[in-house]
Amino acid sequence: MLNNYGFDLTGKVAVVTGGGGVLGSYFCKALAKVGAKIAVVDLSEASAQKIADEVIEEGGTALGVASNVLDIDNLKEAKAIIESELGEIDILINGAGGNHPNGTTDDEFYSVDANKQDPDVKTFFDLDPKGIGFVMDLNVMGTILPAQVFGESMAKREGATIINVSSMNAFTPLTKIPAYSGAKAAISNFTQWLATYMSKVGVRVNAIAPGFLITTQNEKLLKNEEGDYTLRAEKILNATPMGRFGEPEELVGAVLFLADARLSSFVTGVVVPVDGGFSSYSGV
Repeated sequence: MLNNYGFDLTGKVAVVTGGGGVLGSYFCKALAKVGAKIAVVDLSEASAQKIADEVIEEGGTALGVASNVLDIDNLKEAKAIIESELGEIDILINGAGGNHPNGTTDDEFYSVDANKQDPDVKTFFDLDPKGIGFVMDLNVMGTILPAQVFGESMAKREGATIINVSSMNAFTPLTKIPAYSGAKAAISNFTQWLATYMSKVGVRVNAIAPGFLITTQNEKLLKNEEGDYTLRAEKILNATPMGRFGEPEELVGAVLFLADARLSSFVTGVVVPVDGGFSSYSGV
């Protein structure tokens, strides 16, 4: 197989939760290009199979598996299928996650007077507890439960590694998205905790923290109908020293480095920003 990156994960089995999503699909294809056998795990069976088929068409080995990262019994069933079809698991990427409108405010700053003028504006005090809980569960429990299910057997594998997906929100919370910001901060903290807990059995645990990318999921928030950047997008660009949005494929190098035990064997418990300098810039 053509290796486009200079990494070698030949024979390794990698599980990618949220593998049918925008970022997860990039992770799956990148890992496959360096020799790993990929289990594309997604809530949607069709999405999982689509990416698995694309990996296979490109010369890789992949298996699409439908599973709910919030259902531990369902995850155990998925694990049995993966180990039966591909072998014992070496790499886990916890890519499942996301935000929800019910955990998001309309306003950046609360104003009593403004709220009186427009009662339809959704403030922090109007947020639906179920919406907040959904975001917390999807991101936090959706990372913890796969780590429980797959991590126990990974402890028996030399060079095994778990990679979580944090966010810029974990460094400094963005306005409007308190649930998502809190959830990603929890993932960064859990990454450090699990890295320590698994250190004596040789399982490394790290995370990447993507900066701001334009994807099909957030394009409407960052661009208007004419294709120009929104005010929120301009704020992001002004706070990003490199002055641009990232591309999904620009996350791949960090993921492959953390996945390759030959190159990152002494790296554990870190959260790697891939952000164009956003997390390091004070604004002045």
